[in-house]
Amino acid sequence: MTDTTQFVYLVDDDASVLRSLSFMLESYDFQVKEFSSAEAFMAADVWQQPGCVILDMRMPGLSGQQLHQALKRQHSPLAVIFLTGHGDVPLAVDALKQGAVDFFQKPADGAQLAAAVAKALQRSQHNALRQQQLQTYRQLTLREREILALIAKGYKNQQIAEELCIAVRTVETHRANLMRRMQAESLAELMLTFAAISDTLSQAEG
Repeated sequence: MTDTTQFVYLVDDDASVLRSLSFMLESYDFQVKEFSSAEAFMAADVWQQPGCVILDMRMPGLSGQQLHQALKRQHSPLAVIFLTGHGDVPLAVDALKQGAVDFFQKPADGAQLAAAVAKALQRSQHNALRQQQLQTYRQLTLREREILALIAKGYKNQQIAEELCIAVRTVETHRANLMRRMQAESLAELMLTFAAISDTLSQAEG
């Protein structure tokens, strides 16, 4: 993907809300796209990209909550913010427990919403990177996974070579490849990434 722009997607069946939110967020220099329904948003097929979705809690057809659950099932990196009416606050609190970044009662305060969007975009970028790393890990060879697991246990190159009955130079080559493929700039970063991936895999298996 050459275009790294992260969009803010507005999903609301009220055209006046879409217009006002677009104007508000564009004044904060966000790139905004509007959708009048959850179905229209899903049909646009943008859920694989990092970004932020601002969802109306209640809409005809697919609700905001249902769209949020659909994005989670698809392991979308998109971060979600909910817009609610006064009676929807308990639902919105539950949505936070399900991973939403924030919720706002209509009409939303511009500065507070913009701050939440900035936070959501950062989270989404992190989600996208973690998913890319997870995909990369799944593409590692068995030998690379063995070496990575031993590194995580604190083994030095010589110890890994002895454990796996391979040359130290081979370990060094695999280690350098692991750093590059997992996009880690240091051993500490590689270990943090491996720990996060291990947690994700454990949750998936559980």
